[in-house]
Amino acid sequence: MRAVFVIDPKSVVRLIIYYPQEVGRNIDEIIRAVKALQTADKYSVAMPAGWPQNELIGNKVLIPAPADEKTAKERVKMYDNYDFWLCYKELEE
Repeated sequence: MRAVFVIDPKSVVRLIIYYPQEVGRNIDEIIRAVKALQTADKYSVAMPAGWPQNELIGNKVLIPAPADEKTAKERVKMYDNYDFWLCYKELEE
């Protein structure tokens, strides 16, 4: 078994990817995951699978899940969405 660990500057383990010995590691996926973590931290957003080339929303980012029913109802008016649980927006840099 092989593993990749991504540890942030505060020494917190943020990501662990395990690979069987027979399967090679994908460095592009590791770099994508690190960029996604950095973006999530900087902008308080989440990344969909395959970001920034997600097949559903492209390079847009996800709005974190709502904490209550009121926020769930409001966010569908504020963001592009498929429903309250999947709201997304362009990344504002």
